[in-house]
Amino acid sequence: MKFLDLAKVYIRSGAGGGGAVSFRREKYIEYGGPDGGDGGNGGSVIIEAVDGLNTLIDFRYQQHFFARNGQPGMGKQRTGKDGDDIILRVPVGTEVLDEDEETVIAELMEVGERIVLAKGGNGGFGNLHFKSATNQAPRRANPGQPGVERTIWLRLKLIADAGLLGLPNAGKSTFLAATSNARPKIADYPFTTLHPNLGVVGVDGAEFVVADIPGLIEGAHEGRGIGDRFLGHVERCSVLLHLVDGTSEAVAEDYRTIINELEAYGGHLADKPRVTVLNKIDALDDEERAEAKAALEAEVGGPVMMMSGVARDGVTEVLRALRAEISEDKLRQQAQDEEPETWQP
Repeated sequence: MKFLDLAKVYIRSGAGGGGAVSFRREKYIEYGGPDGGDGGNGGSVIIEAVDGLNTLIDFRYQQHFFARNGQPGMGKQRTGKDGDDIILRVPVGTEVLDEDEETVIAELMEVGERIVLAKGGNGGFGNLHFKSATNQAPRRANPGQPGVERTIWLRLKLIADAGLLGLPNAGKSTFLAATSNARPKIADYPFTTLHPNLGVVGVDGAEFVVADIPGLIEGAHEGRGIGDRFLGHVERCSVLLHLVDGTSEAVAEDYRTIINELEAYGGHLADKPRVTVLNKIDALDDEERAEAKAALEAEVGGPVMMMSGVARDGVTEVLRALRAEISEDKLRQQAQDEEPETWQP
């Protein structure tokens, strides 16, 4: 299945049916009177988060979604049939944006969550509705309300606990393959990963989800390489795992390149907790490891872990560090949710 995380969609809700103007005309019935029914309501356009989807590829082949109109009212006090709703099924983590691609209309974060994007028009009243003591034969009826037509964007942000960052060929896909059942493409050339991958990782009896995104290069925020469009998939992560290639001749510069791209991307991504790891240490001797670690720690200003995704050296310790950050973040979010709101006049 191909991966698609951004789609433009045109939607329109159904118009309401018009009310009917009708009178009861039956032989030997002295008091006929109005009997025009109301029109049916138009169908609505609804978006729903469902399980089992991780891409918006379905919206590449169909971009127009129009709900049905309500049927007009009829005589003999018959109400028109309501128009059928139309449901857009999307993965959990999908954002709905307005046509400007900036205004967030809604976010669907749980399976089964539903949001009405365009409500159907109400059906018009038939002349039976306007009958009164002073107007016993009304000859008026309301038309149905028109539907709502709008253009929206759907943007998918994968929901993962930890996100992998690094330059191309930093070993992100190798780490994901070594720690989970995910099978991302692995090769010895840059930009092997062309779209995000998810893997479920377990350590000490606990499981969490890791997202691997395509590598960043200097100038990614300006569109160089694949660009930074996939950074949105790690915005919701509790912690970022920053892998630095230990075989590089400039580990400090490689680290700073990624940090600069995070800061240029904006938002709170650059402030997220990070675990920095010197990867591919199996290709270094003891002296080279110590030298690379010292240079990286001087740039980071904090501790740096060492790991080899291929040899699986230090992988468990890295997973434990990620798990600790994830648990701390969840406790912090729980405390914020339970904190009472301050009263404001």
